Amino acid sequence: MSGPRIALIHALAHSVAPINEAFARDWPQARRMNLLDDSLSADLAASGRGLDAVMHDRFSRLAQYAVDCGCNAVLFTCSAFGPCIDTVARQHDPMPVLKPNEAMIADAQASGARIGLVATFAPTLVSMPAEFPADVALDCLLAEGALDALNAGRAQEHDELIAQAALQLAQGGAQVIALAQFSMARARALVAERTGLPVLTTVDSAVRELRHQLNS
Repeated sequence: MSGPRIALIHALAHSVAPINEAFARDWPQARRMNLLDDSLSADLAASGRGLDAVMHDRFSRLAQYAVDCGCNAVLFTCSAFGPCIDTVARQHDPMPVLKPNEAMIADAQASGARIGLVATFAPTLVSMPAEFPADVALDCLLAEGALDALNAGRAQEHDELIAQAALQLAQGGAQVIALAQFSMARARALVAERTGLPVLTTVDSAVRELRHQLNS
């Protein structure tokens, strides 16, 4: 029997493969609907206006389209748009609407460890740290140049830059590494190897949490 229909709404093309691979591996019964608007991240980075009313409206329209198509849940996969996603969640309550990072943040808090958060998209480190509970010890670092490398097709360089950033955080006292974006999940094994630490990814945590919510 087929499972629930889940909308995956992407602001970066690089997020599409990691989350679909995680669903195929961990919850193949779920039916996935992928919506990509890669202008969201570009416009956010270029506008200088932050998450304004226009951006909130764009997210509301995307979510409503997913609902109109019969989706049972919505998972956004770009971590720089938390307030917009919160608005969508209120609009469609009680349907599950997940931010890409909220399940991983819960896992990070449950670990009780000092978290080293690595991102490749600078706006993520503006919005995401505030989403962590105050009792979570958090160190943040941007993996400079990693996203540019991935955009240019240099995937190994992307992974290496993330691993270098993670190692820097580990040397500074981090006990668990958290990879802030779906596009970074591909670097998980290398980060674990280099740091010797547990590595959380938004991809794995999100699939596990959605499955829990929809099967409850």
